[in-house]
Amino acid sequence: MNKSPLRRICEVADIAPPGLYGKIEFLASQCQAFVADRERKLVEGMPTRRLYLATDRQDYVVNWSRETDRRNVVLHAVGTADSETGYVFGMHLNYDESLNIDAMEAEAKASGDLDVRRPFRRYARCWLAADYAESLRFRSAGSQKGRKLHQDIQDAYDEAQERDDIEVFETQDANRRLPTKGVQIHAEYTLYGHFFYLRQLFSGVEKLRFFLDQDAGMRAACLSAFQPEIAARTADAFYVRIAQKLSVPEKRAAIAESRQAFAMARQAHPDLTENAVKLLLIKERMADMAAIGRWRDRWLTHPFPHMSEPRKAVCYLTDYGDYDPDHLAWLYHKATLHPIDNFFMQVRRRLSLLERPFDTPSQRGRVWSGYSPYNPAMIQKVLAIFRVFYNYCLVGQQGKTPAMRLGLAKGKVDLEDVIYFA
Repeated sequence: MNKSPLRRICEVADIAPPGLYGKIEFLASQCQAFVADRERKLVEGMPTRRLYLATDRQDYVVNWSRETDRRNVVLHAVGTADSETGYVFGMHLNYDESLNIDAMEAEAKASGDLDVRRPFRRYARCWLAADYAESLRFRSAGSQKGRKLHQDIQDAYDEAQERDDIEVFETQDANRRLPTKGVQIHAEYTLYGHFFYLRQLFSGVEKLRFFLDQDAGMRAACLSAFQPEIAARTADAFYVRIAQKLSVPEKRAAIAESRQAFAMARQAHPDLTENAVKLLLIKERMADMAAIGRWRDRWLTHPFPHMSEPRKAVCYLTDYGDYDPDHLAWLYHKATLHPIDNFFMQVRRRLSLLERPFDTPSQRGRVWSGYSPYNPAMIQKVLAIFRVFYNYCLVGQQGKTPAMRLGLAKGKVDLEDVIYFA
């Protein structure tokens, strides 16, 4: 959990790699048992008034293991974190190590499964060789990302429209391959599984607000899983789009501009509180929202950037027109992806296995890192361990862990309490 490569762990602990892998598997199993016991309180209806939830994806690269085949396996994980406490409720990877790809391929061919329309196949959720070949034939070139945030939003809509299935964002190319052990799951199925899992977990929550990265598949999965709650007006969903490729001076300039506008508003309305001034500025932006994309979704440019989200736009996906302007303005104000993106950042910084690999022009899109895993199952295990460590053992603001702030722990949990959980 502190950036130590597996080889260095073996050296320091004087242990052979097979022994280390066995212990990692044991630790992952213990973490899953521990967190299942704690989170059962949520399933059983632990009273929670409302949750503001940020959902996003992160990609992980598996190294090639043969010099004759230097293609990478690229997997996707979806996670959701609470904006108030930072607690990460789920981190699900589109991979299943329990399945045998050779047996599935043989059975799919023998049963004629590949001749059936994709949604009705027995193994529709799994990436098979035929799916890989089809994906190579359809490879969206994508659009050139512009410097303007609204252009990035339009590009995302355009890219989604080019897909055969608008919910399917995951494609393969000549530099990628499927895992040889276990089975890669189609990422859209993982998205649906993630949100239906959250629905079961949040049975005791009165109101839910989801802030989603702009993705058609994520939107469809969230709205499908929580359709009853949305119809009952106990759940809402928003798109959030962040300008990613800004320099530090550009970020600072955006923040300085925001602070200046806020100071002028406070000077013009000295009788208003700070929060009231914020709502006033957001309502001004609400009156000037941009309609973008085929469905003319209305996007608000957020007036309060910070360094992690220097330019941000928000789209209300479940607008029934039943919220007063102040209520809606406050929901726009709460919109952020920062909690889950902060967890993703910690994954990159603390887990040597999952740090971001880099490629060079000579590699032609293929990447290799001496620290990246060769077995996709290792990604699932270290993510399971790290989610527990992050939620229960890693102290943050006010000397509390996310689990303490949420009410699932009274204090920082000792590592021994997880390791020896029974």
